[in-house]
Amino acid sequence: MKNPYFPHLFSPIEIGNFVVPNRIVHVPTDISSANADGSVNERVIRYHEEIAKGGCGFIIVGATTPDKATGRPTVTCLAADEDPMIPGLARLAEAMHRHGARCAVQIQHPGRQAAWPRKDLFSATDMVVSLPGSAGHEIVYAEEVSKKGKSIRAMTIEEIYDLIEKFAEAAWRVQQAGFDAVELHGAHGYLIAQFMSPYINRRNDRFGGSFINRMRFVLEIIDRIKRKCGKNFPIGIRYSGEEWIEGGRTLDESIKIAKLMEENGVAFLDISAGTFEVPGPTMDPMYYPQGWNTYTAEEIKKHVKIPVITSHTLRDPEYCEQILAEGKADMVGLSRQLIADPYWANKAREGKVKEIRKCISCLVGCWQESLMVKRECRCTINPAMGDERFINLPKARKPLRVAVVGGGPSGLEAARIATLRGHEVTVFEKTGELGGAILLCCTVPGKTKMRWYADWLREQVEQLGVTVRLRTEPTVEDLRAFDVVLVATGSRVLRPDIPGIDLPFVVSFDEVLRCKARGCAYYPGDRPKPLECGETVLIWGDYFGAADTAEKLGFEGKKVYIVTENKEFASWMEPCHRDVMMKRFAGGNGEALTLRSYKHPVTVFTQTTVLEIRPEGEVVLQDSEFKRRVVKVDQVILAKVVPNDAFYRQCLEAGLLVGKIGDAKEVRNLRGAVTDGANAGLLLEEDVILNGNLALVASLPTEVKGW
Repeated sequence: MKNPYFPHLFSPIEIGNFVVPNRIVHVPTDISSANADGSVNERVIRYHEEIAKGGCGFIIVGATTPDKATGRPTVTCLAADEDPMIPGLARLAEAMHRHGARCAVQIQHPGRQAAWPRKDLFSATDMVVSLPGSAGHEIVYAEEVSKKGKSIRAMTIEEIYDLIEKFAEAAWRVQQAGFDAVELHGAHGYLIAQFMSPYINRRNDRFGGSFINRMRFVLEIIDRIKRKCGKNFPIGIRYSGEEWIEGGRTLDESIKIAKLMEENGVAFLDISAGTFEVPGPTMDPMYYPQGWNTYTAEEIKKHVKIPVITSHTLRDPEYCEQILAEGKADMVGLSRQLIADPYWANKAREGKVKEIRKCISCLVGCWQESLMVKRECRCTINPAMGDERFINLPKARKPLRVAVVGGGPSGLEAARIATLRGHEVTVFEKTGELGGAILLCCTVPGKTKMRWYADWLREQVEQLGVTVRLRTEPTVEDLRAFDVVLVATGSRVLRPDIPGIDLPFVVSFDEVLRCKARGCAYYPGDRPKPLECGETVLIWGDYFGAADTAEKLGFEGKKVYIVTENKEFASWMEPCHRDVMMKRFAGGNGEALTLRSYKHPVTVFTQTTVLEIRPEGEVVLQDSEFKRRVVKVDQVILAKVVPNDAFYRQCLEAGLLVGKIGDAKEVRNLRGAVTDGANAGLLLEEDVILNGNLALVASLPTEVKGW
């Protein structure tokens, strides 16, 4: 029976000796949530089981090391290097099979990119590497002043053959556990890729030099797996169609690899992009448009008969359906999209595409604040990722009347969770539309994906019937009728006390970043237009407002100066985004991007502050060595922010039961705001009180209830 909405997405396909019920693939994703010894635990099972429940046809479990002693891609990745791992892997396979999914395990050795161990790492070639966007990046401690890179030694022939055997043994364990297939990770500069890549592999023995010698490592692994598991056990390989670095692999060689893999019995190809020397195309942050990498799978598919999977920034079912309908790929691969919404497939199958929570490609929860800092995977916009409390929300024992002051992401997520639990929620928003600071991203090139989340939140609030009072700033007296108040009033721009701060050409970043769209579904009709800036601007600050304003104005052709007191600008930013941004600041672009470059490079003054702003537009700067300089500008844009918690303090002093969330509590990023809102919505119960830390708490022990 054909699906009426997406017939190609929901048609079966054969891979080797098994049939996948649809064309949706969870491409391998390292959630770094296993036990310390690499064994499967309930968190790993729950993550993959929810995706199977959500209707994904083929789930590839990511980043499973064949030898944790010599290389883990993340500190708590899965391992398949010992027989005692088999029972846990079997429970994992069963959890996916019972919901109709087919499943595989990706075997991955990181080589030079190991997160653990940190030293004595090996690769195809002796090298010193600095890969700040990788989970295996060099550790630089707080007081270190230079980054020397990681020293990597070349593997001996004996070590190579020993590891080939360990790959095959790991695949055998995967088969014993009941998985349908195994995949080898040959992309992104991990160990197999280190041998395959002409850029990385500089060996002059049987494992380097010519094309076939560079392929020998992976071909030997495939041969050993077939000998151990039998010729009918399907093997797939993930590799980068283009590495996007000078001297790296291009599409022509990737086509050659595809043919070679098919000739050697590989059952499917999973086409990715990049190597971690160039983190942009490898991790495709927000700048990268939907489906930008599909052209590689499309070209490779013309030369082989085995199934080809395409991936990288696939979000919309309509877009994925079109890829399949036009024959560009056989299957569509989703990774971070299924972290953001594991039920993507079910929602698509039912035609409920507006309910899909689309990944915004921020790489914060799933990369910067998790795997990059040796923690478990989370998600900026899906609080249930890594926190199972949010999967099946408990109904409140007694519904409360809840006031949420502020309609930004923190307030809306609190309202959403609280309403789902049965509370009666009213949101007060002083402007004419919901969305808060997210809406300031609409005019920033490459950041319009943020609007997806704003629209999803607004859609959810509307569907749930949350009472929303726009253009309303409640008083303390207005809120006395509510059982509990959540203040989500965001941040405010700091205006330092220096000469000239009140001059008319000194403005705040939010005036510049206002959305100017008038045709969107949520346009309120009275949104002020963005401020038009002169040709030369100075931005003072070092956070999202500063970075986004610089990107918007630089894209518009303005000459931009940035002043920061820090040692480097945007050190807080997710490193793959920062890599692309700094290349654009320098007048270039991120690899594979087609965005227009800046007319003028952005000038950044580090370890510098503003001393004075003069009426004629001169700005006096002073650096850490007390040296002064003067720059002439048309606008000074203030971009330092602090919590806007004045109303919270009024409520507290008036004796209301009140909590503050989001930037009103502490200026952070979107993940901090959403997590605050989700936690607030989850804790609300009839016994909620303020504790000694002035934090809202509930569900207290029986002995202290009723105080």
